[in-house]
Amino acid sequence: MTDHNHDQTTHFGFRQVPVREKARLVRNVFDSVADRYDLMNDMMSFGIHRLWKRLTIHLSHVKYGERVLDLAGGTGDLTRLFHPRVGDKGEVVLADINAAMLRRGRDRLVDEGLVKGIRYVQVDAQTLPFEDKCFDCITIAFGLRNVTDKDKALRSMFRVLKPGGRLLVLEFSRPVNELFSKFYDLYSFKMLPLMGKLIAGDPDSYRYLAESIRMHPDQDKLKGMMVGAGFERVEYFNLTQGVVAIHRGYKL
Repeated sequence: MTDHNHDQTTHFGFRQVPVREKARLVRNVFDSVADRYDLMNDMMSFGIHRLWKRLTIHLSHVKYGERVLDLAGGTGDLTRLFHPRVGDKGEVVLADINAAMLRRGRDRLVDEGLVKGIRYVQVDAQTLPFEDKCFDCITIAFGLRNVTDKDKALRSMFRVLKPGGRLLVLEFSRPVNELFSKFYDLYSFKMLPLMGKLIAGDPDSYRYLAESIRMHPDQDKLKGMMVGAGFERVEYFNLTQGVVAIHRGYKL
């Protein structure tokens, strides 16, 4: 059997790299930023990422006793918010492809006394190691743009959702206002790497994060991809002028 991925390329930020290399390159970025990830998120979004995440939880309609997969859950922000909602009869699975981020999330939640009802699993979103129809809700916040094969990942998420389950994708998207878009470009490509250099000593990782946002499908394209993966009643909510969007789809 020939390896079809051998000659294929994909984007890593604005660079073209071999498909088989992307996961390693992304892993290096998150290994590099794990310790300062929370601080940089607050600085980069002026703290607004916390509101975006709370809104995601609200739109998830997660109830007591449900089982939630917090995919690309990193340092555990969404897991922390889901935990009281699912209660002692439910479960939140905090999953990330990156061991350093997962460790950081686990340490943080354990330090806060959140132990019962949370599991930690290192997974690849493209090939989720869970049985069919086992989650009521899946969230992926600021993670889908780092996945090499997004269609494959969306199909994998669809498979592990129960009927009636929902997927929420919180991700940077395409600003709706032209003037705001120009300001946002200036901020992303000039300010972010500078902040990365000053705060984390790592301008390259933050340049990649800015570039990866630009390469991510816009609102309508991602909606179409979710429909293509089997999701129904797909809609999106633009936040902060479309800098970020929450996409929600159901498995009916």
